[in-house]
Amino acid sequence: MCPIILRLAVALLGSALMLGAGAGWALEDRVLVMTSYPDELVQRFEQAFERANPGTDLQIVWKPSRDAAVELAKPDQGGVDVYWTPSLGSFPRLREAGAFRPLSVDRNVLPGVVDGQPVSDRQGFFEAFEVAGYGLVVNPVALARDGLPQPANWRDLAATRWKGRLAMPIAGQVGFSGALYDILLQAEGWEAGWALLGEAAADATLVGSGGQVSESVVNGEADVAVTVDFFARSAIANGHPVALVYPPRTAFLPAQVAIARSAPHPDAARAFVDFVLSAPGQSLLFHPDIRRYPVRPDVYAQAPAGTVNPFRRTGAEPYAYDMDKGLARHGLIAALFDSLIVERQDRLKLLWGVIHAAEAGFAAKPDPERGALVTRARALAGFVPVSGADADRIAPTFQERKSNRNPEERAALQQEWAARIDAAQAEALDLARRTLPAAP
Repeated sequence: MCPIILRLAVALLGSALMLGAGAGWALEDRVLVMTSYPDELVQRFEQAFERANPGTDLQIVWKPSRDAAVELAKPDQGGVDVYWTPSLGSFPRLREAGAFRPLSVDRNVLPGVVDGQPVSDRQGFFEAFEVAGYGLVVNPVALARDGLPQPANWRDLAATRWKGRLAMPIAGQVGFSGALYDILLQAEGWEAGWALLGEAAADATLVGSGGQVSESVVNGEADVAVTVDFFARSAIANGHPVALVYPPRTAFLPAQVAIARSAPHPDAARAFVDFVLSAPGQSLLFHPDIRRYPVRPDVYAQAPAGTVNPFRRTGAEPYAYDMDKGLARHGLIAALFDSLIVERQDRLKLLWGVIHAAEAGFAAKPDPERGALVTRARALAGFVPVSGADADRIAPTFQERKSNRNPEERAALQQEWAARIDAAQAEALDLARRTLPAAP
């Protein structure tokens, strides 16, 4: 498309997508919206949209992100008008494939930035609809009962012996965990972050279901869980005695909405996007069964008591989280999590147990020589076979959409990782054992 025609298309579309400017349009009788949102969220938006736009039927097609991409790649895009879903990586890929029409919004109302983090497309093809924060869900009463401190930051995960009372999602099995662990890794540094994760996981319960991570704290199986916040916020709203802790260096990442390039009902599609980004639409996110964070600062005046305002978060530290870098790393993080933690958790429990015992002995009776051995053992125990300098170069090998093209390269890397991890951990265990007092 030539630049003049493209600018004209953007201008015409923008005249409707200025948060309510589309109210004068004569809408079509239906709009087809594709999503993977849960029913309790979708139903409330469906009912509210149809009340606001009588005569327009909102039709929902539920598709996970992989199936949605297939649908939107069809010549007619499956008749879809709007793609509206919490799938962080889908929107940039679909934008590059030309799947969306350009949008335009009023940045005085929708800043496109939350907690210093850009959340909307800088090219203008999709817009943030809500954001979720990443942190810890805790049961304060259970922590007090078990004599455990309440963690306040990521480093506290490795500072406490949890005895299985910490729940952590398995990166390759839980969808939100790629972003969760990348936030921690960018906050703490790549090598230091992996060492922290390994030490914490040695004393944790690994969970393979996203909802079950927070649920493990709600039902008493764990005292602390590392999670995305909306599961916990819904539990809190429904009266469960749990609380959320956002580490000072975390991020709030978006779910997004876009209009399909071939939308057969473009006016109704614009009206739907206008509605979900409007004050009435955004306020629905405060419902106890939804509990997501709106992307409009002006609606937080209506927020329930105790709601964190991510636009005015107290205790936050300056942290420029790089979301694009994180999206590229999710597959690599899942592969490393399997190699370092899932496949070797029993060994980690033994290794870190010996290190902690050695450190306790050194603290009771300082000895510079033993202290140096313990320090070296700790460094080897936290070994990660991919350096921070190499992570971005290796990450494409493990991206989901590319990994099937190079299975031999991926397998060879993982085999090399295994040998290097085993060697580092064996040496760490030997060093730590040498510092323990001899048996009587």
